[in-house]
Amino acid sequence: MLIIASDHGGLELKEALKGYLHKRQVAFRDLGTNGSESVDYPDFGEKVAQAVSLGQAEGGILICGTGIGMSIVANKFPGVRAALVHDEFTARMAKEHNNANVLVLGGRVDASAQGVEMVAAWLDAEFSGGRHQRRLDKIAELEKTIICAGKI
Repeated sequence: MLIIASDHGGLELKEALKGYLHKRQVAFRDLGTNGSESVDYPDFGEKVAQAVSLGQAEGGILICGTGIGMSIVANKFPGVRAALVHDEFTARMAKEHNNANVLVLGGRVDASAQGVEMVAAWLDAEFSGGRHQRRLDKIAELEKTIICAGKI
């Protein structure tokens, strides 16, 4: 199951993506926001990233105005590999090379049709493994080292 959330800047794109996910029969849960009033993106990024980090969801989709804020928040969580993407190529590479488990989009920079294309590319892609897994293992080890050393 996927978890999806946005702030007010990503609401319109989130609604378009929900329609696409429903049409494609992808199980998802929407964690908000559900209105156009100004909200703080860290509150919604935390919900999705925490669910992915704890293994409560296979992956997530986050949308804010540019995607920058949500990607910063999501990547604070152990095991989360959030990728801010801008086209189908970067969405596909996010999965194939980085095994991104959270896709991040910008609601004010990505049109609904382009957002759907990026989500489709990410969902259809498969992690390549091999040398890419070695790199992800290094990232996971770095996370452990930082946490165990009490650096965060």
